Amino acid sequence: MDDFKIILFLCNWAPHTAYQTLQDNGYQIPPEVKMVRIPCTGRISKALLFKAFEMGADGVALVGCSPGACRYGTGTEAAMNNTEDTRNILALLGVGRERMQFTTFLPDEAEPLKQFLANFCDDIKKMGKSPVVPVRETEAERSYDESVAAVLAKHDAYSCQDCGKCTSSCPLALSGKEYSPRTLVGSIIAGDTDSEQVRKDIWSCLTCGLCHERCPSDVNFPEFIRDMRCIISKGKGEARQTHGGFFQSLMRAMTSPALKPARWNWLPEEIQLDTDSKTLFFGGCAPYFDAFFKKHQAVKSADILTDSLRLLNFFDVHPRLLDAERCCGHDLLWSGDRENFLRLAKLNAEMISDLGIEEVITSCPECYKTLAVDYEKHGIRTGFKVTHIYEFLEHEIDKGAVTFNDLGRKITYQDSCRLNRTESVRELPRKLIRRLSPDSFEEMKDRDRSALCCGNCAWTGCDAYSKALQVKRIRQAHATGSDLMITSCPKCQIHLRCAMQDPFLGDELRMEMADLTSVIAKTICWE
Repeated sequence: MDDFKIILFLCNWAPHTAYQTLQDNGYQIPPEVKMVRIPCTGRISKALLFKAFEMGADGVALVGCSPGACRYGTGTEAAMNNTEDTRNILALLGVGRERMQFTTFLPDEAEPLKQFLANFCDDIKKMGKSPVVPVRETEAERSYDESVAAVLAKHDAYSCQDCGKCTSSCPLALSGKEYSPRTLVGSIIAGDTDSEQVRKDIWSCLTCGLCHERCPSDVNFPEFIRDMRCIISKGKGEARQTHGGFFQSLMRAMTSPALKPARWNWLPEEIQLDTDSKTLFFGGCAPYFDAFFKKHQAVKSADILTDSLRLLNFFDVHPRLLDAERCCGHDLLWSGDRENFLRLAKLNAEMISDLGIEEVITSCPECYKTLAVDYEKHGIRTGFKVTHIYEFLEHEIDKGAVTFNDLGRKITYQDSCRLNRTESVRELPRKLIRRLSPDSFEEMKDRDRSALCCGNCAWTGCDAYSKALQVKRIRQAHATGSDLMITSCPKCQIHLRCAMQDPFLGDELRMEMADLTSVIAKTICWE
């Protein structure tokens, strides 16, 4: 017999009174229901709601006060929004939106609450167990056992010349944060890995790679930080994850083999696909970003995927899609969870290889680097070629016979850190931009190899200094006289758009942004 687990987040006020009445009257709460008493449903974030599913819940009910009766004013509205977003994410993930429910009760509605609990339990049992299996790491599965000394040697950190070029170029340091890559390396070499400041600095790094560009000893500080995060996340340290660790939780859930994500159901009908194609388009997490941020920033990252597919179709390429596509694992790897990154990477590589795919095309910079570089580095044999959409477009456009309609905008460009530190594709965005027909193209003060990060990587380390960096970057964009900032990474848009919502600086910072792939898709035409 299946052991079902249902989490009931119960508001401390009106619905808890009804719940208490049921117990006082001798009603036996269904054994599969585990009640968590909370101060207000509005305080249960999307991260907490989803965490329950990651930990093995088959269903989650958020039960609060009726609209207008919330003691905190906006709790019910916030709970409704968080529930709807979580339901949409569960639908994309293939878990099922009906496993998450929100409802309200007044103090005297004990009987309706009783009926709700009975009905919800029956519904969950009809749906069956959740396909998400909680990750329970065994010692045998623990694949990352490098010591601090091994990581120091691996990245040749002892060769640091103490020249300070890393600190003088670090975007965080230049934003006013007391942060120094060379000081951090020196502290770790000295054995000071347990101090709060050292651990805080390890999580603060943006891993943008600008310090590595400047280092005369070629110390790859971003990868050193990545490996140090793997070590300290196993010990006393906890990741400084943004948004309550929601995205890391989402990716860990994706390691469940039985999961069948339904993430391509939203595609427009005109997109032409071929289920026998040897070319696969890998989309990444854009649809999940849209579901998570839609009420906060109204992002439309999934449009980038649609426009990528339109461009492939434009050049008579009808790719295959991976029906059960998962995240590439980038954010798990760079936030210190190497074990679950490997689980995810193995699932992806096996599913793609089993289809006989010869080439994977992606428009996401992080997916590109992860699939093309990091899988192989971590022992995941792929057997397929990985191509960024810019490589494909430059090759096809260079053949001739295409042109671009007038864009009619003054544009500037925000570099993606992952593309900008990958030699083979570094120059491609600017090559493609110069093929467009804008009114003008003006670079920002810090550009190309010196380009500033958007202020966050792998959903870690967001603080006032990373926000200051974003403000600085947006001001640089305005200083070019441009009215459109072109980006290459959906996260750049999310993070910079967040800064533009500053209640004091918002009007000054606001600027339209568009992804380069989308701009090309909207302006390209045959001659």
